[in-house]
Amino acid sequence: MIYDNISNLELYKGLSPDIYEGIKFLKEADASIANGVYQINPRVKAIVSEYETKDKNEYGYEAHRKYIDIQCTLKGQERVACLPIDKLIETKPYSDKDDAALYSTTIKPIVMTIGNGYFAVFYPQDGHMPQLCIDEPRVVKKVVVKVQMNN
Repeated sequence: MIYDNISNLELYKGLSPDIYEGIKFLKEADASIANGVYQINPRVKAIVSEYETKDKNEYGYEAHRKYIDIQCTLKGQERVACLPIDKLIETKPYSDKDDAALYSTTIKPIVMTIGNGYFAVFYPQDGHMPQLCIDEPRVVKKVVVKVQMNN
């Protein structure tokens, strides 16, 4: 997992060209971008959506195998809870169609706030529960960049 400010974009140039392109998309986008899917390159796409954050995410934690998630809100902020998947309890087995398994936990997670320039990168071993409100539910505009894993 990576948690950082978008102003540090150049630090990620050597990490992965695809992750760099995804973070660069976040840096160049603003809250006026239309909801939808944006193909950044053949291995990277951005999904822009708007929704209301919530006190509790009823699906719990998620983790992916085919894609790395880069998440950032462009309007508003949200909390994201995360834990390594080896600390989580699987509640729904991995679905290849959805590229996700779902999890729950009984231990206290790491919680971060995304938005206002802060983003998070979640790898396959990073269980994450997004869409959580800061103090009360509010509408956010969020980008989830999906970076295809090397296979």
